[in-house]
Amino acid sequence: MTITTADNPVDTLRGVDYLERARTVAALIEEQADEIERTTTITRPVVDALADAGLFWILVPQEYGGAGLDIVSAFKAIQEISRADGSTGWAFMANSCSTGVAVGFMNPVGAQRIFGGPDKGITAGMIVPAATGVRVDGGFRVSGRFQFASGSAHASWVGAGFVVHDDAGNPIIGADGQPDCRITWLPRDEVEFLGNWDVMGMVGTGSYDYRVDDRFVPDDVTFETFSTTPVRDEPVYELGLLGIGVGGHAPVALGLAQRALEEIAGIVATKMRPGYDGAVGDSDLFRHDFARHDALFRAAQAYVYEVYGDAEATAAAGLTISDEQRARMRQAATWAQEVAADVVMFAHRWAGSATVRNPSALGRCVRDAAVATQHALVDRMTLVEAAAAILPAYQQS
Repeated sequence: MTITTADNPVDTLRGVDYLERARTVAALIEEQADEIERTTTITRPVVDALADAGLFWILVPQEYGGAGLDIVSAFKAIQEISRADGSTGWAFMANSCSTGVAVGFMNPVGAQRIFGGPDKGITAGMIVPAATGVRVDGGFRVSGRFQFASGSAHASWVGAGFVVHDDAGNPIIGADGQPDCRITWLPRDEVEFLGNWDVMGMVGTGSYDYRVDDRFVPDDVTFETFSTTPVRDEPVYELGLLGIGVGGHAPVALGLAQRALEEIAGIVATKMRPGYDGAVGDSDLFRHDFARHDALFRAAQAYVYEVYGDAEATAAAGLTISDEQRARMRQAATWAQEVAADVVMFAHRWAGSATVRNPSALGRCVRDAAVATQHALVDRMTLVEAAAAILPAYQQS
């Protein structure tokens, strides 16, 4: 069933279907969560389940065999996987959102090569311009070292952002006065993985370092890093590289907050502590604190889905997504991280020793939320930048 409204035309049944698929896989993820953390990457049974359910390709068009979901439906699936386990949700977000970016902005010939066959590609890797690419006939020769390749252990194509250089080693400067920066994807066997993922939280994301050493990449699997023009007509791609790539961090945060609330609600139901008349969960002090943080979580969840759905609806109506709408997407993605951190720490404070002893789902939430807030693209400075486009609406006379 497709419902077309003034807000957004979406295939509601397809979105519900993929959310149910995510919930089914989430049950397996919860069983595998300890092993995922121990091995620092998603286990093979979980990878296979995500692939069999078609979840890696939620932002890939149906033309290529993907789900072709709208952004809100895709984010809800990411939130559910993140609720089951933060590390798995983060890696899955990196895979599914980078795949959406790739297919939305890459030359259709390259997209067909990666996603059009029976073995649809899974993408991962850093796409900021950290490498060097020298122009050669038909493409570029790329070299560089990268970090934070979340979800790369099971990825079939690995991203590499690079600055185009001439034969003399000088960066090529475009007409706008900025370096020519590109994104490309390489088959995983052309990438050398270096490991180096020993961290306090988001342990199971497998965010390994890797190196690309003088590899040729054809033009049709590259595109401009700061492109604002997608190659496909689906409105979701009008959200842009930042809208999709950075926005995916929001549902991960929401999933962490949701799981923390679920965990603490169960813990305090029977937890006894000195000074309380009965279970901690029956105290007015806890219930007041719980109600406040539940409201924070639900407000953040509603705002994230409102602003991203509104932006996609604008594109679907054939209109240009405004600067304010783009600023609000960045604002919501960052604010969701802050809310998640507050909610998780609220649960941690009330849990007592329940988060101290391993393994602990709530303990993982605490460590994962602490790391999630450190990502450069959800730094608090993004709120400063967003305010420049949001303030004027309040200053109109």
